[in-house]
Amino acid sequence: MTSLPLPLSLDDLEATHRLAALLAGRAEPGMAILLTGPLGAGKSALARAFVRAWLDDPQAEVPSPTFTLVQPYEGERGTVWHCDLYRLGDPGEVEELGLAEGFSEAVVLVEWPDRLGAAVPSDRLELALEICHGSDRRIAHLTPHGRWAGRLGDIETGTLPGE
Repeated sequence: MTSLPLPLSLDDLEATHRLAALLAGRAEPGMAILLTGPLGAGKSALARAFVRAWLDDPQAEVPSPTFTLVQPYEGERGTVWHCDLYRLGDPGEVEELGLAEGFSEAVVLVEWPDRLGAAVPSDRLELALEICHGSDRRIAHLTPHGRWAGRLGDIETGTLPGE
């Protein structure tokens, strides 16, 4: 049995994009990915790659939701929301954003999920990005909950499939 969180080495930006595409292929509406890590860890890059994979459009314009807080994208498989909660000052503001609706009807990517307070969804993948200083390498620590459990089986070796 693999211990959690599951560490996964991401040697470069391309590996981050492969992970995002793999997760986009396994996600369903009603599931969330909570992205944590310091500034510059690659949360936005992973979210952007996820949205492009979900939409099956590698050229899709995916701006950061830093100022809009929530950016929805409509795709054939359903809606994906990209949320950046960095600027939220109070967990009560989460309700005003309509995230409860998103958590039940869309795939929701949340940067800075510590701002959610008690609104953390049960069907979530916690994905913490760690910077390996002096290189482009990152370590992703994945902890699945709810419907995410069992969907990461082929990456339990610590590397992405096909590497």
